[in-house]
Amino acid sequence: MPSLKEIKGRIASVNSTRKITSAMKMVASSKLHHAQVAIQNMLPYEELLEHILKSFLAAEAEAQTIYDQERPVKRVALVVFSSNSSLCGGFNANTIKLMSHVVDEYAETIGRDQVEIYPIGRKVYEKARKMGLQVQGEYSALADHPNVQQCIEIAMDLGRKFAAGEIDKVELIYHHFKSAGSQVLTRKTFLPIDVESELQADHERDLTSTIATKQSQEYLKKRGERETEMKQEDVKPLNDNFIVEPDMNTVLSQLMPKLAHLMLYTALLDSNASEHAARMVAMQTATDNADELLRELNLQYNKSRQQAITSELLDIVGGSVNN
Repeated sequence: MPSLKEIKGRIASVNSTRKITSAMKMVASSKLHHAQVAIQNMLPYEELLEHILKSFLAAEAEAQTIYDQERPVKRVALVVFSSNSSLCGGFNANTIKLMSHVVDEYAETIGRDQVEIYPIGRKVYEKARKMGLQVQGEYSALADHPNVQQCIEIAMDLGRKFAAGEIDKVELIYHHFKSAGSQVLTRKTFLPIDVESELQADHERDLTSTIATKQSQEYLKKRGERETEMKQEDVKPLNDNFIVEPDMNTVLSQLMPKLAHLMLYTALLDSNASEHAARMVAMQTATDNADELLRELNLQYNKSRQQAITSELLDIVGGSVNN
């Protein structure tokens, strides 16, 4: 059995660790709030662009651009989103695992040499280099500081390569942020753009809460459904009477790249919010585990101390009886 001094040392060590995990949880919660605000600021643009594209597709279903034309896949690019740091549960491990699975899948058909990786985040960059994959650039700064201009540059580079036939397909691997307690690992085709499936994709997000318990999430979901129903009663339809000049294909050739920019930036914001949510939950779990360990150590310390006191009393009583 460990001595009282050893138990006190362990209690002090666990207390110190608990302070660190609790502080990291609060920092992650604050960063998550800022990430949610960034997504919320992007939503009006997303909603209006989607509305315009839906109206155009309803008007002319045959309209096509170079960005939505499928062709035989001979070379693929993967844009993979991770974080720069650890201590966020299985966030990075799950992303890297899916990336490895996708690379192995394409390796069977076109070969590993025909797969390019665009790593957003240091963790996936280091893993891709270690696996010997073709890494196109290093975008670790984007993982900590989402930047719409750099996202546009990456999307334009991918679009140029796709239009020139240098790559035939682009996929995104990232975590879709649904709430503080739920982040869905997603694999999505970026190019060629399937506009209809993209417009029908799941855009549900809880951007009002940083609480990750199951009961609170169920309550917030029900409340969100009620608020959505109330908003739908008061909603006013937008004017869909668009005058398209010079023609539909020309306008769509300008709108499709904007949709691509939005898809990449949205994936970055989702991944950023998911990272902070995962870290917040991981640090909350670590803090709870530290509390449980402290309870056990305090109980063990009290038992050992009581045993030592009892032993000393028995020694005193035994000595006085002998005298």
